[in-house]
Amino acid sequence: MNSVLDASAILALLLGETGAEEVEAKLDASCVSAVNVAEVIAKLMEKGFRKERALGLWSGLAVEVIDFNADQAIGSGLLRLSTQAAGLSLGDRACLNLAALRAATAVTADRAWSRVNIGVPVELVR
Repeated sequence: MNSVLDASAILALLLGETGAEEVEAKLDASCVSAVNVAEVIAKLMEKGFRKERALGLWSGLAVEVIDFNADQAIGSGLLRLSTQAAGLSLGDRACLNLAALRAATAVTADRAWSRVNIGVPVELVR
């Protein structure tokens, strides 16, 4: 895996937003934390997508989902203080932690990540 996708990057792809092409080009060599899958589905529901449509959009993606285990939970929790000023969520930290564990690049559409330096390469898609 070369990239770990954040929920914001996946949403950009699913909603045809700026950065969608960049995310689509990375799908084959990417994975996503199960925490970010929950965020994607929740955001689609908040945007008014019916359950069937939200699940259909998700199931159309060919991306490996990585279970969120205790080690990842601890690592994500330890990132809280170093990412708090930028307002990063648990999902954001789960993505960054998974990228660190896999020596991969975290891919996001969230510009707030540019204010965080925890030693993980971050690629902004917009």
